Parts: sequence; structure tokens; C-alpha cells
Amino acid sequence: MLLLAWTWASLAVLLPTTAAATTVRMVTVLGPVDIELYDAQAPQTVANFLGYVRRGDYDNMFFHRLVKGFVLQGGGFAVPSYGPIPTAPPVVNEFSSARSNLRGTVAMAKLPDLPDSATSQWFVNLANNAANLDNQNGGFTVFGRVTAPGMAVVDAIAALRVVNAGGSFNTLPILQLPASGTLGATDLVVVSRAREMPVGPGTPDHVRIFNYLEAAYPQFAAPASQPEQQWGGYTYRYYPRTDAYAGVRDGMVWYLVPALGPEIGALGTVADWLAIAAAAGY
Repeated sequence: MLLLAWTWASLAVLLPTTAAATTVRMVTVLGPVDIELYDAQAPQTVANFLGYVRRGDYDNMFFHRLVKGFVLQGGGFAVPSYGPIPTAPPVVNEFSSARSNLRGTVAMAKLPDLPDSATSQWFVNLANNAANLDNQNGGFTVFGRVTAPGMAVVDAIAALRVVNAGGSFNTLPILQLPASGTLGATDLVVVSRAREMPVGPGTPDHVRIFNYLEAAYPQFAAPASQPEQQWGGYTYRYYPRTDAYAGVRDGMVWYLVPALGPEIGALGTVADWLAIAAAAGY
């Protein structure tokens, strides 16, 4: 049944988080990749990244580089043109040894031997790359980290097939190899939209729960970040790709998946699910 695979023991593997951190959600067909930004620790780098997000430059971006066991990179190219994303002036390098390139962290890509050359491109560390990336080219600036649920999506992308499509796309992750041999947008891991997402205290409890459920269970709640609706005392989101509903009413969290049955089922209390969401950074 929907979402019932969760166990409380799973909380132990979640990384600690700062509730007030700015969080950016990148929606992909495999689920959302949610990035918590280190606003205070790397302010210029965060401002640079948010500039691209707020201009919509990362909408329709695709992940163009996957080095297995090393990094997953994006921010450089977008469909349908497959051309480069327009870049702002480079941002000063803000590397700090207190923010190492550990698994799950997000860092700026840059040109060789030019520490202050980062613009739009960034990468997720798929492993502990501190010994390598902390000690070359002035160190690669870590400016955020992917949430624990988001890393499950990153790992799913990292498990995809990689092809050499030439040029900047010689380690291109693809969802499928088309019969025609010509890659199109539906074959790539495209970020349909990238937006800042409300998280932490001050955000309505049900919003935090919905955002968490979408990140943790993309197989049921997709695409993520659907608009909220009201019906019969429920506040809910409907997920058209999976034909599923998640809602709250009377202090409880509910679900409905018509493919599984016609009845609305209870997932648990809002208080319990809010605690889970908060522990995961939502």
C-alpha cells in the first residue's frame, strides 16, 4: 500500500540539517532532487546559484555528465536547443575545508587551473571526493547538499546507462537508448523546473509533509510540487502521472490510489509525519 514501506528505524540514516536553509527543488522524471543551500557559509556562491534558479535558467536543464562513483553534473545545457545555458559573470571561489566534497554535497564546477571561474555548472558528489577535489584548483566550493530522500533519486540517476554523444556529452546519462539511435529530450534526465521550496518552521505543516512525501516516494507522488486543492474537508495534492492523492484532514494524513482501490486510507497522524519530514530537512 502507498507509502507504508517507511519504518521509524529509517530515521537513523537521515543526515542532520538546518531547518532554515534555503532549499531548491529540481523536478525530474525519476523524482525531485532537493538541495539544501549553505546560505551563511558560501553566500556569494549561493547567490550565484539562486540567480540561475530565479531566472528560470535551470528549467529544462539536463544532467550532461555522469562519472560513475564520482560526480553527477548539470547546470550547463538545456533542451530543446541542447545549447549552453547563458552564464553570468564567474563567482569568486569560496572553498573551505570545513565544507569538504563529501557524498551528497553539491559543489561548483569550474575551468582547470582557474579557481574563480565557476558560473552555471555544478555537480553532486557521489562519493567522498574530499582527498581529490578539496586539494586541486583552489578547492571546489561546496555550497549545499542533497537531502536524504533526494539522494535516492540521485543514486537512481547515477545507476543509468552512460553514452558518449560527443563533445561535452561524452559521459551522458540516458534513460533509454532510442531505436533510431538519435537521442531526444525524452531520453535524457531533464529537470522540468527548478524552484525555491518553502521548508522548516513557518511553513504550513501539510506543505512540509507533502514536500517530503514527494521526495521520499516519487513512485507514488509524481510529478512533484503539484498545486493544493480542497474537497470535503481535505487539503490535498493530486499527482497526475501516478493518479494518486495525498491529503490531510482532522490531524491525519490520507492517501487515495484508485488503481489500488476506491477507499481513502490513513497513513498516520500529521504530528508523526511532520516529525519525519522535519528530520529529513523539510
